[in-house]
Amino acid sequence: MEIYRIQDKIISWERIDRTLKKALSMRARGFSQQETADRLKIDRTFISRLESIGELRKGQSIACVGFPILNKEEIQDILEKEGVDFILLMSEQERLDFVNYRSGKELLNEVMDLTARVRSYEAVICIGSDERIKLMEGVLDGQVISMEIGASPITEDKWVDPAELRKILRSIKSAR
Repeated sequence: MEIYRIQDKIISWERIDRTLKKALSMRARGFSQQETADRLKIDRTFISRLESIGELRKGQSIACVGFPILNKEEIQDILEKEGVDFILLMSEQERLDFVNYRSGKELLNEVMDLTARVRSYEAVICIGSDERIKLMEGVLDGQVISMEIGASPITEDKWVDPAELRKILRSIKSAR
């Protein structure tokens, strides 16, 4: 354990490291700076400065939401490698489980939370049925790029074209 003595204080490097990791993890999961600061009992301005110290990229933030996707792992891998900030992909079974294993209250709260998180991104790639895309375009304020994979209702996993997704990602990045 690394310990530092600073005047009359004893400082634990492990505690600092653990707190910094928690703060960045919470921010990456969509918590606001203030929520993160409140939960960790630190100043919000510290969170802001911490992010500035470690910032590697500034620019348009990108989210991707899609279901039901047959080649989910392949699409997830592409999105991660391209630096997409928020990814929510589901197969048909995962989508059914998402709905069926929650109470109405839990489902509503989770959908509202996810909606709020996705609304914070400047560009959102929506992969889904024609009706789901229309719904998402109506709910989201940011730039919505749609990848329609079928007419609603879709009841089975659909293949998503990786080349088309890469083309969309290139166009978003070139617009930055």
